[in-house]
Amino acid sequence: MTAVRRTTVLAVVGLVSLLALVPVAAAADGEGLYGRTNDKVITFFSFGVIAFFAILVIVLSIAQHRLETRKERAREDIERLRQP
Repeated sequence: MTAVRRTTVLAVVGLVSLLALVPVAAAADGEGLYGRTNDKVITFFSFGVIAFFAILVIVLSIAQHRLETRKERAREDIERLRQP
């Protein structure tokens, strides 16, 4: 599948998904799925978003470190085996 076709398919799927959710979000005076919100709900949701991205950065950094360590070990093994 070419990159242009893949991008087009993803864009169409995203647009259809958004169009499917519009009636739910606009229903009942714009309350949406959750219902009426107040400052406490918005604050906790925002803290959740902040925590999600902080945890995401930490987890991805750990994964990158492990992959780099594995790559260095493999490189050292290759160099060790090349020398007589």
